[in-house]
Amino acid sequence: MATTRIIPLHTGKGRSVAKALSDSIDYMANPFKTDNSEWISAYECDARTADNEFLLSKQQYASLTGRSQGKNDVIAYHVRQSFKPGEVTPEDANRIGYELAIRFTKGKHAFIVCTHTDKAHIHNHIVWNSTTLDCRKKFRDFFRSGRALRRCSDILCAENGLSVIENPKQRHGKDYGKWLGDDKPLSYQDRLRFAIDTALEQKPATFEEFLSLMRTAGYEINDRRKHITFRLPEQKQPTRCNTLGGNHTEAAIRERIAERRLGGSTPILMTARRPNLLIDIQAKLQEGKGAGYERWAKLHNLKQMAQTLIYLQEKGLDDYSVLESKASAASARFNELSERLKELEEGLAANTTMQKHIVNYSKTRQTYIDYRKAGYSKKFKELHEADIIIHQVAKKAFDELGVKKLPTVAMLRAEYTPLLDEKKHIYKEYKEVKVEMRELLTAKTNVDRLFNSSGQGQERGTERRDRDDYTHEIK
Repeated sequence: MATTRIIPLHTGKGRSVAKALSDSIDYMANPFKTDNSEWISAYECDARTADNEFLLSKQQYASLTGRSQGKNDVIAYHVRQSFKPGEVTPEDANRIGYELAIRFTKGKHAFIVCTHTDKAHIHNHIVWNSTTLDCRKKFRDFFRSGRALRRCSDILCAENGLSVIENPKQRHGKDYGKWLGDDKPLSYQDRLRFAIDTALEQKPATFEEFLSLMRTAGYEINDRRKHITFRLPEQKQPTRCNTLGGNHTEAAIRERIAERRLGGSTPILMTARRPNLLIDIQAKLQEGKGAGYERWAKLHNLKQMAQTLIYLQEKGLDDYSVLESKASAASARFNELSERLKELEEGLAANTTMQKHIVNYSKTRQTYIDYRKAGYSKKFKELHEADIIIHQVAKKAFDELGVKKLPTVAMLRAEYTPLLDEKKHIYKEYKEVKVEMRELLTAKTNVDRLFNSSGQGQERGTERRDRDDYTHEIK
């Protein structure tokens, strides 16, 4: 679920166009709100210089068309897109915001998308340049553009398995911060989703540790029945975990804990003497580094080369050809595992999406039948717009996949389990091979750099003999 609001951006009193653009984009791209600028994306511009690029396009527009931009001219359009707490990750929110801007502007305007994570509800700030990319036309706000933007956002939410606002008229143009978060308390379900995400951010190693964190957060937990429930002291009826849906069901929480445990929360033990890359001192000196840096870099390289030699001895890699072969084999295996993991993740995502579409299709089928019987009445559509959008999106997905007979959810779940098991099994080897590959490639690069720097101008055969002599010495 996401709420949207479109705001035309003017220069304002006492501000230039450059100042207005800079102020707006600086607020959006605040690193404290975007996780150190991690959740910023841009289209046909650089997010760091978007204000200057927008300004330049306006100067070109005036030059090409001869039209002057008055003080009431709209220089850009600012959209706020706010998501339901706990329903979307920052990465997905940014991707959905980017797709929303592409669809709504039809790819004719440069824009940036900044996802803010500083509040309970993740939200996007999107600004697109009012001037088109060819600098010959401008985006003009149109009648009921706010509703068109919301409908586009709802379709994207449905396509990504998010909920859709059922009664948009109750919102009166507010974003989530005002409609749901700031002046209206969150529902118990939304508070529980947020508490679950907060607990998982502390990286519990087991489901029992997760439950302990939830108890610390003030929740009473009943896990003696078939379905686990959570209840706050002031809450009359407990909330069944599986009614939360998405990433907050019991199965999904257990899966998230398992994936984090396999994905790096427990570090892989590595040798303490793993090598690091040598510094290219000459290149650094050409960049303007001084004599002090040169002395430090030489000492650093001596230490790293010693670590490299110790690593080679410990691994029994005292023959350069063996080192070269091992590094090549590790790289090949890493690439093989990476491709397989990618295939599995795509399969899991497709399976999950299909399950959501089948459930949504079944839940909204009767509403859509009634809509057709009503002769596609506009009044009926306004009353049941959310269900109609969800049904149409699901039907479109089936048509695109060429599905003639829908599989059952039980069949899809049965297919999902072995894919997930294989992913977990492969991921452990993937992490180990990744570490091994980096160590081998670093050691090989250091050896190559050492001999290249000490044997400049020598022929390949001489260089190879030097390597053989050197490796013979470290045996």
